[in-house]
Amino acid sequence: MGYIAELRAAVGARPLLMVGAGVLLLDAQNRVLLQHRTDTHDWATPGGACELGESLEEAARRELWEETGLEVGELRLFALLSGPEYYYRYPNGDEVYNVSAMFVGRYQGQPLHPNPAETLDLQFFALDRLPPLMGPVNQRALALLKQALAQGDL
Repeated sequence: MGYIAELRAAVGARPLLMVGAGVLLLDAQNRVLLQHRTDTHDWATPGGACELGESLEEAARRELWEETGLEVGELRLFALLSGPEYYYRYPNGDEVYNVSAMFVGRYQGQPLHPNPAETLDLQFFALDRLPPLMGPVNQRALALLKQALAQGDL
């Protein structure tokens, strides 16, 4: 049982401060890898909650591996998102206020291996053709990514 599951067992669905990390993984055409999630049935960037004692980058790498089977080389901290606008209520009623570190990395062409316990599908999407996204963290992170790419910052 992970840290968040242990907290949920004690506090139920009440709001938690959730610290997590995600990866904005870009291919050679600057399309971003998105995961069709099993828990919300939305599309999202690979990522999730930090475990006790884990750095944000370690969490991003672990979550990317768990959800996609990918290991990535260099990760660059891209955005730190926090505040009341990042509140999210999961379909099961669990509530969180997210504090999320988003990292950017480059896809090296390895085969994708979705974990069926967490991932229905994995696809690369052009930033002007995104599917419906899970929650405000993903929406803001991808808007910032689109802006950074348009300005030549990545």
